Amino acid sequence: MASGNGSNFQALIDAVGNGEIPNSRIIQLIVNRGKAYATKRAEQHGIPWEYFNLISHGFQDKSEKDPAKLQQARDNYDAALAKKILECDTRPHLIVLAGWMYIFGEHFLDPISAAGIKTINLHPALPGKLGVAELVMEILTCETGKYDGVNAIERAFDDFQAGKLENNKTGIMVHYVIKQVDRGETIMTREIEIGQGENLGQLKEKIHANEHQLIVQATAQVVGEILAAQGQGQ
Repeated sequence: MASGNGSNFQALIDAVGNGEIPNSRIIQLIVNRGKAYATKRAEQHGIPWEYFNLISHGFQDKSEKDPAKLQQARDNYDAALAKKILECDTRPHLIVLAGWMYIFGEHFLDPISAAGIKTINLHPALPGKLGVAELVMEILTCETGKYDGVNAIERAFDDFQAGKLENNKTGIMVHYVIKQVDRGETIMTREIEIGQGENLGQLKEKIHANEHQLIVQATAQVVGEILAAQGQGQ
C-alpha cells in the first residue's frame, strides 16, 4: 500500500525481482491518492493496482466536521478495505505499508489479523525510548511517542537544531502495525546521525536512501518467517 511517489514500493519490486525477498511476488498495489506515482511503477512491472479513497469512494463527505460521523466514516472505510483484501482471488500473506498516509483502526486491523495476514509499516523515526516519568505522562494523556505519527523527520530535525536530540541521531524503523500509531513490535531499525551543518533537505535524502534498504531487509526477514511457518505446517 502506498500514497505517493512509491520509491519504497519500487525497492520492494526490485528486491522481489532479484531474489533479495525470496519465493515471493507482489500481487497488488492499493493507493489512497489518485495521483500517486506508485501506480505508474506498478503498471511498468505488470502489477495490478487499485485506487480506494475515503472521500472519493463515498465513505466521508469532504465538508463533514462532526467527530462521530468522521469516525464512522473511517470505520466503514477500514472495514470495506479489509473485506476487499480478504476477498482477493489470491489472498496475501503480508501487507507492507510503504508510504501509506492513513492510520488504520480496529475495523481494518482486527479482520486482517484474524485471517493470519501480517501488516508491517515503515516509519522515519526510531522506537520511542521513554523514562518512567515520560511513560506515566504518556499513559495519562494518551499521547504517543516523541516522533510517532506525521512529520517525524521535521520534528527530529527541529530538536537537533535546538540541541535536544540525543546523540544527534534519529533513524528509521519497520514495525508491525497495531492500533497505537507507530507502536507495534519493532522488526528492524537503523540509526541515522545528523551532521553539523546538514539541512532538512539533506537529512530527508539520507533517510529516504536508508529507507529503501531497510524496508527490503525487514520485509525479507518477515517473509522468511512466514515461509518457515508454512513449512512447519506442512
